[in-house]
Amino acid sequence: MTFSKEDHLEWMKGGKGLAWGLAVVACAAIPAILLLNAGAGEYRPSWVSNVVGPIAVLTSVSVGLVVALRRPSNPIGWLLVANALIFGWLGGFPAAYAGYALEHPGTLPGGRLAAVWDTGAWPLLFAGIVAIAFVFPDGHLLSPRWRWIAIGGGVAAAVTLLGGLLSGNQLDPPFDDVAPLQALPDAITGPMQGLGLLGMFAALIAAAVAVVSRFRGSEGELRAQMKWVAYAATLIPLTILVGTLDGGTGPATLLSMMALEIAIPLSIGIAVMRYRLYEIDRLINATLVYGTLTVLLAAAFVAVTLGGGVLIGGGAAVPTAAATLAVTLAFRPLRERVQSLVDRRFARARYEGLQQVDRFLGDLRVGQAEPEGIGEVLAEAVSDPSLRLFFWLPHDEAHADAAGRLIPELPAPPAGRTPVRRGELQLGTVVHDPALRDGASLLDPVILRAGLAIEIARLRVEVRRQLSEVEQSRTRIVTATYEERRRLERDLHDGAQQRLVSLGLDLRHVQHELGEASGSDARATLDSVVAGLAEAIEELRELARGVRPAALDDGLAAALSELAARAPIHTEVAATTERFDDEIEAAAYFVASEALTNAVKHASGSQVVLRAGRDNGNLVLSVSDDGRGGAALGGGSGLTGLDDRVAALGGRLDVRSDGSGTALVAEFPCES
Repeated sequence: MTFSKEDHLEWMKGGKGLAWGLAVVACAAIPAILLLNAGAGEYRPSWVSNVVGPIAVLTSVSVGLVVALRRPSNPIGWLLVANALIFGWLGGFPAAYAGYALEHPGTLPGGRLAAVWDTGAWPLLFAGIVAIAFVFPDGHLLSPRWRWIAIGGGVAAAVTLLGGLLSGNQLDPPFDDVAPLQALPDAITGPMQGLGLLGMFAALIAAAVAVVSRFRGSEGELRAQMKWVAYAATLIPLTILVGTLDGGTGPATLLSMMALEIAIPLSIGIAVMRYRLYEIDRLINATLVYGTLTVLLAAAFVAVTLGGGVLIGGGAAVPTAAATLAVTLAFRPLRERVQSLVDRRFARARYEGLQQVDRFLGDLRVGQAEPEGIGEVLAEAVSDPSLRLFFWLPHDEAHADAAGRLIPELPAPPAGRTPVRRGELQLGTVVHDPALRDGASLLDPVILRAGLAIEIARLRVEVRRQLSEVEQSRTRIVTATYEERRRLERDLHDGAQQRLVSLGLDLRHVQHELGEASGSDARATLDSVVAGLAEAIEELRELARGVRPAALDDGLAAALSELAARAPIHTEVAATTERFDDEIEAAAYFVASEALTNAVKHASGSQVVLRAGRDNGNLVLSVSDDGRGGAALGGGSGLTGLDDRVAALGGRLDVRSDGSGTALVAEFPCES
């Protein structure tokens, strides 16, 4: 018989319906139990049963339902749902039913049988957990031979159950006044219970062996899964110890049993679903921290209360209030201190990594470190030299490194990736050794502690990139303007100017052809026209010079010398003959031209000095005069345009002006 894909899908749909149906049935036990317990009178169980019992049922059924829906082929989900059914309908419900029936005789039948069942059915409470231990985490036994061990454990539980139900042993409270069944003599039920308990004990040992065997042979993710169950299993000896001290029937025993029924399903669900929101090492760490913290705060509360009561007097509310205030104030600093001590003793790598991040944050606050260095700090904190931090830039929809260079694609697997977020905001991605995911209890806290520095660094990188784009845009505008000036200058020189010169020559030729025979009026008119053309040509040359001086073709020094020669006041030039980029030379020329014009118009000086040369890799242009001063950047002055022109090329403009004159200095970065 073949099992097609359609058959598989149909089975999946049916399996989901069955899982939901069983879950609803299991949850229905909770209101039934609470309703019956409300009228149980003296047979009413303790509040622990009414509160923790439903929580245990809901925990087991919810985890089992999720696992059964997402991993329907794995029996662990179904076993957890069955455990909820057993715990609710075969564990809590018979006790509630018996309590109500015995409190109200004649209302419900079988009250005595329900009470007997409540006392004798305890082996069922361990059945689901032991069964899961045999097949955890993949749903299969270690080998076919283990099938007989599992069957033997089930037979032992059934024998123990029957021996308890049919015996004449006194029932457990609150039904100790109800007569047992005594269906079989004690000579039979006694050995049945003894052999059954022995078999159950052997099954527990076998389950422990199965878990240990899987743990020893596991690695990576499977080993992390086994850690979860091992952590929850530590509650089993705790339950046995509490039961021994509490007599086996007190509220402490019930509370520990409930905790066992809650913790184990939770640990199994987390492990099977491979959900990495929490890690077992972190949970163990938190257990140590908050366990120690609880003991210390409780001791402090008792000490303050008793000490204050002795000094002030018994029954006073002041000691209690003082103790509460002391515990509240001490909680946070004490928790941080205990966390540090626990990390230092039991999680040394975590402690040293967090300390390293804290030192960096301290340096950052006092200005001794730059936020962009957080990536290197993270690499050192987790001992992964290959770790790289990339910042997410929403505007570019890409990652960037600390220098602002865009990274189109992050390194491909097997490199590990851990996203960095603050709330809903994506800050970046940490690319690291994939082995670090097994030690997420180190990586995640370090990233969390460094979150503020990462966010600051990301903002700085984003702003730096945006400023760079603005500067590049301004540079492109200046370059385009310069090229347009060059085109206009060529058009004026090679087009209109040459045409006018040609017309002037033609007129002189016509005048020569006419000779002396022509009238004086005609000659005078021709002379006037030729003179007008000469003036137009000169004006056109001045206009072309303003657009872009032709002298720049010979270099900045030649252009500055020509500019000084045309100035109406004495102008001294000291310029290097070294050549620079065209846009740099053009910008320097127009800055010098504007500064010289301002000196002539506003400074009322007698002398201007133009200097240009290379200094520390930059072209430095200075224009100084001996006028009255008073020039300043900003405030809508004409120097603002010069400042923008210089800044567009990555340079800076400085103006120093007092009563003894004005000095304007422009620096332009040069690539060579």
